[in-house]
Amino acid sequence: MSYPIPSKIWQRISIATILLLIPSVGIAILRQPPTVAIPANQTPQNSASIPPNNPDYQSLQALVQKYSCVVSIQNFGTRPITRTEFATVLNACVNRSNELIATNPSTVAPADLKTLQRLQSEFAPELATLKQQTEELNAASNTNPAEDNRKTQPLPTLIPPLPTIPSGATAQEQVVNRPASPKLSAVRNVGRVAPEPQTGRFNTENYNRIDDNPFHRVSNDPLSTFSIDVDTASYSNVRRFITQGELPPKDAVRIEELINYFTYNYPQPKGDAYGGQSQRPFSVTTEVAVAPWNSQHKLVQVGLQGKRLESQTLPPSNLVFLIDVSGSMGEPNKLPLVQQSLKLLVEKLRPEDRVSLVVYAGNAGLVLPATPGSQKSKILAAIDRLEAGGSTAGGEGIELAYKIAKQNLIKSGNNRVILATDGDFNVGVSSDAELTRLIEQKREQGIFLTVLGFGTGNYKDSKMEQLADKGNGNYAYIDTLLEAKKVLVNDLRGTLFTIAKDVKIQVEFNPAKVQAYRLIGYENRLLQNQDFNDDKKDAGDIGAGHSVTALYEIIPTGINSDVKLPTVDPLRYQPSAIKPADTASNELMQVKLRYKLPQENTSQLITQTIQDNDVSVEQLTSTNLKFAAAVATFGMLLRDSEYKGNANYDLVMKLATQGKGEDQEGYRDEFIRLVEQSRGLTAKK
Repeated sequence: MSYPIPSKIWQRISIATILLLIPSVGIAILRQPPTVAIPANQTPQNSASIPPNNPDYQSLQALVQKYSCVVSIQNFGTRPITRTEFATVLNACVNRSNELIATNPSTVAPADLKTLQRLQSEFAPELATLKQQTEELNAASNTNPAEDNRKTQPLPTLIPPLPTIPSGATAQEQVVNRPASPKLSAVRNVGRVAPEPQTGRFNTENYNRIDDNPFHRVSNDPLSTFSIDVDTASYSNVRRFITQGELPPKDAVRIEELINYFTYNYPQPKGDAYGGQSQRPFSVTTEVAVAPWNSQHKLVQVGLQGKRLESQTLPPSNLVFLIDVSGSMGEPNKLPLVQQSLKLLVEKLRPEDRVSLVVYAGNAGLVLPATPGSQKSKILAAIDRLEAGGSTAGGEGIELAYKIAKQNLIKSGNNRVILATDGDFNVGVSSDAELTRLIEQKREQGIFLTVLGFGTGNYKDSKMEQLADKGNGNYAYIDTLLEAKKVLVNDLRGTLFTIAKDVKIQVEFNPAKVQAYRLIGYENRLLQNQDFNDDKKDAGDIGAGHSVTALYEIIPTGINSDVKLPTVDPLRYQPSAIKPADTASNELMQVKLRYKLPQENTSQLITQTIQDNDVSVEQLTSTNLKFAAAVATFGMLLRDSEYKGNANYDLVMKLATQGKGEDQEGYRDEFIRLVEQSRGLTAKK
C-alpha cells in the first residue's frame, strides 16, 4: 500500500537535495575536461565509417578512457563512427593531453604521444577540413554579433600540434623545462602539424624555379659534373604542406634533399694512406639496377658516407646564434620554436665550447657575449628573453654575427654562425648579391654558416638555400620540435662539424654501354666540366656522419627508348670516343670525386668505376637503392615530372616497404605515411 507524499514535502526534499548537491556538482563541473561536439552540418557520409574493432578506433578509445577525454558523440566506443567523428574525438584527446602536459610533462606517456602523433598524420585531411569549416563558421558569426547568442556547442578546432619526441625520450626532451615568459607559453604546443598562416594574410612564400634535368646524349656530352648537397630543408617543408592537407608547390620539391633527408647503410671509410691521410673522410658505394619506373632504363646510385667522429675527437666550437626577432617572427611556429630548438642544442654543449647570441630587427645587437658551454643557465636565460618586434635588417645582423665569430675565433676549431629566420629580409642589406658576397668572404676566414628556416606564409626558401650554399654550411627547415631534435641533437655532428669541403663529383659515361643519362635532382648544383679541377670553385660540404646520395637514370646503348632525346647533328671532325677496350668492358661509368679537408685549400682525388648490372631493384639484397628509388619516385610524382614513366603511388609504397630496413628513428615509417596522405590528396585533387 502506498501513500501519496504532499507536494510541499516534495518541494522541501527537492530544495534540500539541490542544496546538498550544489558543492559536489560544482566540483564535478570544474573537473570536467572540455567537451568537443561535432556540428550536424559537418557529419560526412557513413560510407567512410570506422568499426569499433579497427585498431585505430581501439587505440583512440583507450586514450579517451585513460585521459578522460570527454566528447559529445553518442555511443562512442560501441558503434561505427565516421572519419570526421573520429577526428573530432582525436581533437579532444590532443587538447586534453596538452592540458596535462602543461601541468606536468610526465603525465602523458611518450608511447601515447607517439600514438596521437600517428593518428594526427593519418587523419590530417579530416582535421584540416574541420578547421576550415570551424573558421568559416566563426568568421560568419563574427560578422553578426547577434549570432553569438545562438551558439550552444563548442566548435571543434584543428588539433593543436603535439610536443612529441620519439619513445624513450626524457620529460626534459618532451617539453624543455625552463622558465619562459607568458608570451612564449604557446611554444609547448609545437609539434608535427605546422600552423597555417593567419587568416587574411597574403602568402608570399618564395621558391626558385626548378626544371628537371633532361637526358644528355653521351656521344655529345659524356661528362656530368655537379656539387654534392647535404641540405634536407625541402623534405621537412614538403612534409609540412602534406600534413596540413595540401600538396606542395612543384618548385618546393628538390628531389636530392628528399633523398638525403634519410641515412643509408653505407660503410664507414676504411683507413688508408691516400693523399697522406690515415683515413679518407668518406667512403664511396655504388649500385646499379633496372629503373623501377621504366624497365628500358637503368638506375645508378652513388653513395658517400662521412666518417663518424667520437665526442672526444670533436674540436671545440665557437658558435654565434644569429636570431631574427623581427615582427614576422612573432608566430608560435617561428621565434618560440626557434627558442625551444636552440635550447636542445645548448644542452649538448661542452665546457670547451663557446656561444654568443646576436639578434636583428631594424637594428642588430649583441644579446650574449661569448659564454662557455658550462654556463648553460646563462645561455638559456638569454634565449628566453628574446621577443619579436620591428622590421628586419638581415644584412646588419649577419655582419655583426661574423664580427663576433672572428673576435672569438678558435684555430683548428669549429667556427660557425647559426642563422635562424623565416628569410624575410625586408630592410637594410637585402640584396642577395650583397649577402652572398659577404658570406663568401667570411667562409675563406674559416667561419661557416648553418641556416635554420622557420615558419609559413612569408617563408623565403630560395634566399635561405643560397645563403647556406655560399657559407660552406647546411640548410634545414624546422617545422616541429621533433625536427629540431633530429637536426640539432641526433644529427648534431653532421650539422656542425665539417669533415670535407668543396666536394664535387664528375662522372664519365662509357658510350659503348650508355646511350643517354640524366642526373635526378641537383638542378641548382650543376657545375661546368672545367670546374671539377678548379680548386677555387666552391662546392658542397659533408659533415661528420652525413650520408649523401646521387642517382642517375641511364638509357643503355641500343635501346629504342620511349623518352625523346635531344638531337644533335653528327660531328665531322671529332674522332669516335669508343675504343676497342671500351666495347669489351662491362664498365658503365667512371666516378671521380674531389674534396678538400676543412683546413686545406688543395683538393684530393678519388676515382672509382661502376660495373653494369641487369637485376631489378626488388632483387637487390641491399635496402639502400630500394629506399632511395622510392623517395625519388615520390619526388617525381609530386613534381609531375615528364620523366616519371610508369611511376605511381603503389610503386612508391612497394619500394619504400621493401627498403624500410631497421628504421630505428622511425623516419622511413613516417615517409610511408606521407606517401599514403599524398595519394589521398592527389585523388581528391
